[in-house]
Amino acid sequence: MQHSREHAQLLLRKARQDEIALEKLIADPSLPDEIIGFHAQQAIEKILKAVLTNCGLFYGRTHNLAELLKLLAANGFLLPEEFQEARRLTPFAVDFRYEDMPLTLDKPFDRFWARDCVSKVRSWAESTMRDNEGGQPPGGGGSV
Repeated sequence: MQHSREHAQLLLRKARQDEIALEKLIADPSLPDEIIGFHAQQAIEKILKAVLTNCGLFYGRTHNLAELLKLLAANGFLLPEEFQEARRLTPFAVDFRYEDMPLTLDKPFDRFWARDCVSKVRSWAESTMRDNEGGQPPGGGGSV
């Protein structure tokens, strides 16, 4: 994947659409947590991919937030420790979205935590992308 600031910005705009849906749906208790978690996971996935795309780093076809976070860290990005919690949203991308399975997580799902997690990842990504306008990852690496 080549460095593409335009594509990175597109991913951020698409992530914002998921954030808007999340904001509008979060307070409705009649909506299942799976829908809230899906939009939170999708927003974070697109935001992380925007940072990777901005630096020309290849991330493959994945919805796994842990993989994306690991790739960022391997290329020298300093990630806040709290981002590791975002990994909990990964099952919402496919497992809870397309399978008829009960919502089982290591701890209860908190809709407002999910919203705050998206907000923190976005703030970090926007700051990181401003700091890396040249398109090179902090570690100077390329594709992994």
